[in-house]
Amino acid sequence: MTVSKIARRALIGALAAFPFSPALAAAKPRVAIVTDKGTIVVELEDQKAPITAKNFLYYVDKHRFDDGQFFRANRAKGAPGAGSIQGQPKLYSRRAPPIAHESTLKTGLKHKAGAISMGRDAPGSATADFFICASAQPYLDAKPGKSDAAQGYAVFGYVVQGMDVVKKILAGRTDGVTNVPSMKGQILNPPVKILSMKRV
Repeated sequence: MTVSKIARRALIGALAAFPFSPALAAAKPRVAIVTDKGTIVVELEDQKAPITAKNFLYYVDKHRFDDGQFFRANRAKGAPGAGSIQGQPKLYSRRAPPIAHESTLKTGLKHKAGAISMGRDAPGSATADFFICASAQPYLDAKPGKSDAAQGYAVFGYVVQGMDVVKKILAGRTDGVTNVPSMKGQILNPPVKILSMKRV
């Protein structure tokens, strides 16, 4: 038997011992959001929302969220523990161009508890600001229609660890200063520091 045949049989034997695993091949990227209140781990839906997930990972890999902050806690009235928290990169960090809007009607993703989604003005204006739902917020999902409101917001992943940290941030003091009337009573004081974000 030639050396090449022996090597080929050895390779086949090794592959048989460690068969291909679709689950491993399709593993979704995870990111640890380390804050001064604890760590939140999110798993990104990079197959269902590829544009938004790729954009988020760009900022993570460039370390632009390091020294960023959760600056807003939007609590639902009369429902303790319900609402969302909003985060952003470190101040004055360079932002990439806005990304195309990935409607939840197309992705099939929903604003359920633990959803991480993109902040935006008009559809297609999102850059780096994001929010995490502490509770289900179905009114943020897209609906049939052409208005900006009907387009909803772009979910691109879910919290898999640290929902207690999300709720702790949501419960923070919110009498910070803002020049946006709709955000009055929602600005965290002090903001929660994002110490780092990294893939895990």
